[in-house]
Amino acid sequence: MNRKDFLKKSLLVGGAFSIVPRHVLGGVGYKAPSDELTKAVIGVGGMGRGHLNYPGSRLVAVCDVDRNHLNRALEMVDNGVRGYHDYREVLEQDDVDIVHIVTPPHWHGVMAVDAANAGKDIWCEKPLSRTIGEGQKVVEAVRRNGRMLRLNTWFRFQSNFYGMGTPVEPIKKLVENDVFGWPLKITLSDTTGFDWKFDWRGRTDLTPQWVPESLDYNMWLGPAPYKPYHPHRVHSTFRGYWDYDGGGLGDMGQHYIDPVQYLLDKDDTNPVYIEVDAPQQHHDAASSWRRVELTYKDGCKIVLDGENRDKEAAFIEGPNGKLYRGFRSDIPDIRELADSLPDPAPQLTDFSEAVKERKTFALNEQNGHRSCNIVNLGIIAVRLGRSLEFDPDTQRFVGDEAANRMIHQPMRSPWQI
Repeated sequence: MNRKDFLKKSLLVGGAFSIVPRHVLGGVGYKAPSDELTKAVIGVGGMGRGHLNYPGSRLVAVCDVDRNHLNRALEMVDNGVRGYHDYREVLEQDDVDIVHIVTPPHWHGVMAVDAANAGKDIWCEKPLSRTIGEGQKVVEAVRRNGRMLRLNTWFRFQSNFYGMGTPVEPIKKLVENDVFGWPLKITLSDTTGFDWKFDWRGRTDLTPQWVPESLDYNMWLGPAPYKPYHPHRVHSTFRGYWDYDGGGLGDMGQHYIDPVQYLLDKDDTNPVYIEVDAPQQHHDAASSWRRVELTYKDGCKIVLDGENRDKEAAFIEGPNGKLYRGFRSDIPDIRELADSLPDPAPQLTDFSEAVKERKTFALNEQNGHRSCNIVNLGIIAVRLGRSLEFDPDTQRFVGDEAANRMIHQPMRSPWQI
């Protein structure tokens, strides 16, 4: 039935229809400017419960595979909010505009693609995806379905950028106006203000345990390979296992790296060479790493100094000057200089506006995928324990099939993208 026939029939039956879904009135994705946006949160553990309320939307549903998490969330919200066990039921609800994905990263790609295919807009926690291939599929699905996506790391457009004591915008102005020269080396380490959760790692001594009655462990695993249950695999410590995340680098990497991509104007590309210094990694449990260096085609470099080796490192170093933690520089009057420079191009940083106006959000599927790629490039190099060459156009490794097999990793049946 088309829109015209639907409306005619609803008038004829005289009151049989009390609610007309928005997608019928205006087609998929229709949002009247005055509409109140609605959302559902998928994954309501500690992080998810912190995202139940934010301006610009009304919560209508929550979802979790752990009944205890779900019940706690429902106790915190209005009586009209519905609870679900299976996220696919959430995606079937006509009154959900936005889905906020707050699950472990091994679910991000599958859920984001399914949400886009269901006509939902997406607010996704970092990292955008656990693999490069999953990120590619998210980009394709969001664009194919005309959806809006926001990745939830915000330092490129708001809040002080960790140890710099300033938002990113003044730094962007300095870089954009070639104050430090070119190419640039950017070092991320404790010295420059970035705490990697360096010791975040998995355990190699896990013995099978009984699954708690409140947890659907099979659904928690989802597309990840089956491994016997142990409480250290799930909830607050899942990041220590390659199947679900990538240790401290997977957990915090995109927070640090995404603003660097923006500063260097690299939102449509990636480094071409990755050098790594790391101990041999366990096949299941993530561990620490010492140093990862990623070099772009033009010579710019990102140094991930995990063990904080260079105690004198500058955050930004170029041929004409340096910028240190706390916005200190060897260039005189650096703050006054930044204030005097023209502002960078404006960014749309209100996701509600992006959804209503169908305009691209500042950190979206495309640039979010590219900054997430850098996290995954580092993780692949650490896991393989060798340097890699990467083609950012084809998004494949050059002459390394073992690395290429990690781009598209198999999913446990029946899950797929």
